[in-house]
Amino acid sequence: MRNLDRDRLRWVRVRLVVLAVLLVGGAGGLIHRAFDLQVVRADELRAEAEEAQLRDVHLSPKRGTILDRNGEELAVSVDVESIYANPRMMRREGISAEEVAARLAPLLDVPADRLRDRLSRDRYFVWLDRQVSPEEADAVRSLELSGVFITTEAERFYPNRSLAAHILGSVNIDGEGLEGLELALEDRLRGESASIPALRDRRGRVVFSDHLLDDRASLGDDVVLTIDRAIQAVAERELMLSVRTFEAQSGSVVVMDPNTGEILAMASYPTFDPNDPGASPPGHRRFRAITDRFEPGSTVKPFTVAAALAAGVLRPSERIDCEGGRMEVEGSLAIRDTHVCTGPITPAEVLSHSSNIGAAKIGRRLTARGLYRAFRRFGFGVPTGIPLPGETSGVLRHHSEWYERDMLSIAFGQGISVNALQLATAMGVIANGGRLMVPSIIRRIVDANGDIIEETSPSVRRQVVPRATARLVADMLTAVTSDDGTGAEAAIEGYLVAGKTGTAQKHDAVRGGYHTDAENHWLSSFVGFVPAEAPRLVIAVIIDEPTIDHYGGVVAGPVFRRVGEAALRHLGVPPSGSGEALERLSREIRARARAEASTESDALADAASSDPASRDPESDEPTLDPREPSEDESRVPDLMGRNLRAAMQLISGAGLTMDVDGEGSVVAMFPAAGEIVERGSAVRIVLERPSRRDEDPLLDESAPTEVAEPTRRAPEVTE
Repeated sequence: MRNLDRDRLRWVRVRLVVLAVLLVGGAGGLIHRAFDLQVVRADELRAEAEEAQLRDVHLSPKRGTILDRNGEELAVSVDVESIYANPRMMRREGISAEEVAARLAPLLDVPADRLRDRLSRDRYFVWLDRQVSPEEADAVRSLELSGVFITTEAERFYPNRSLAAHILGSVNIDGEGLEGLELALEDRLRGESASIPALRDRRGRVVFSDHLLDDRASLGDDVVLTIDRAIQAVAERELMLSVRTFEAQSGSVVVMDPNTGEILAMASYPTFDPNDPGASPPGHRRFRAITDRFEPGSTVKPFTVAAALAAGVLRPSERIDCEGGRMEVEGSLAIRDTHVCTGPITPAEVLSHSSNIGAAKIGRRLTARGLYRAFRRFGFGVPTGIPLPGETSGVLRHHSEWYERDMLSIAFGQGISVNALQLATAMGVIANGGRLMVPSIIRRIVDANGDIIEETSPSVRRQVVPRATARLVADMLTAVTSDDGTGAEAAIEGYLVAGKTGTAQKHDAVRGGYHTDAENHWLSSFVGFVPAEAPRLVIAVIIDEPTIDHYGGVVAGPVFRRVGEAALRHLGVPPSGSGEALERLSREIRARARAEASTESDALADAASSDPASRDPESDEPTLDPREPSEDESRVPDLMGRNLRAAMQLISGAGLTMDVDGEGSVVAMFPAAGEIVERGSAVRIVLERPSRRDEDPLLDESAPTEVAEPTRRAPEVTE
């Protein structure tokens, strides 16, 4: 019995030892494993855990909205659904990539082999399809595939489709600007991207992140443009109709407020839909209004005449011999006039008849240096500075590189190139009293809290010509749209229109000179402003290579008229009159221009050096209506040269009222002196103080701008 107890005790001890060894071994293994997990592989496992549960969420901020001047949306960001997958999760759960790809391919309209390739990658995240339709997202969601998820991201949407497409530009699928304002204002519109930690569940869905409670920090700034959506739509429609009607290659329209420099519309054709820019050829996405440069032809003649009047080398009363419509230059070369004038003509007739010879002779008086400086001051040869990518500076070679034939041809628009925006901005100088405005397309920028962080105010770059000179040239340009002018098709019923047509042969970039096949290589244009007596709109129309007809007045003039009619009606600008009233106002303006041109004084050619007060107030002015006024009528007294107090006394004595613009002495009045009007009618007077001659800031003439080859052959036909 004692031996049996001893054996049992020994066996218990053995079992205890074995158990102890096993416990120690197990504890050692556990410690080793814990050491391996907690120390040796700690960084690796921590990274895997964070990647699975606390993965960073990349916040692509919602792009700011682009609006027109009236608050209408032009570009917005909307939430759409995208589909992605976690291939590692699918592999762990034994889900076949081939099977998932086969089930998703018909729903997403994506090739199965492409989906299979993405699902076979050793990654935690792959895109399967982005920015899908709600129907596609619902179909994928109904499959309840493990490892396949649906998330929300922002998509750029242009609700007006192709409207203002070239101005707005487009973005890629990641919401990054590619063209237009989307590219130029990328930093403003996109906002700041951020990666924030977020807790996810086993299906990869975001459970919580305190950084997501306020999403305003991830919003881009809103941009309010100067563009008016209604005017932009009319400009694009009329441009498209003209290009198609005359079977042209392309065209551009710019509509600007000459008093502020704000761009109300800027259109190019052909165009594209920024919602799907890849569906259009690359050429359709070219913003021709600022990137295409062209020889402006006769549309620069007003600037040549204005520069000569301001410089004092030309008087309004002078007559210029146009040599029967043909002027020889350097032997065999010749400049021709399409509209041959009989006998010498005035500067006003140079513009109304679009005489190349008259403009060339006026340019010769300025000399090459003077003409170059004048055109530079009008803004040619340098970019306007509008905040849009791709603007060209045009070509205005330095005068040291000109031959005489270059100087003569540049005076009437050949041998120089501009873009449509430059041309509209330069015509704004004539419309607004001689000031070159800085064109603007951005009105203000507003942050996510509604605070204005940037606002654009009208800015004057410089005074190009004296105000009186600009006014005189504007009066001259009203004859262009008269019944016998070259721009009669641009006339707008009820309003006085001042403008200039252009019909230019296109330069042959390959062979030099100008295309001999002139029938298919013309550029037709019209640029002007309305109403002529108080301009609200400057409109430039460019039609490239029309084939049905090519004269600027016929091709581009009607576009100006239709765009101007709609824009004036939209802006609520009342008509100047109709029928006899409009004709009377037209006669008043033209009579004043003729009266100014007939005087021997060069007061308007050099307004800054003359004294309006020195004008003889008793001098006879043309009486526009010889009959005696009735009891209900009054004859407008002569106010020219008088100060405001004297003008008020005369107006009051005649039983009329007065609208006043400016300070100083009277330099212009509407209606004209001697006209019979109804008692109580308003007479608009323009006052101006005498001042010194407007001196140009010295232009840098040491380095030419963009250089082009000199013109090898003078054009023989241009309007």
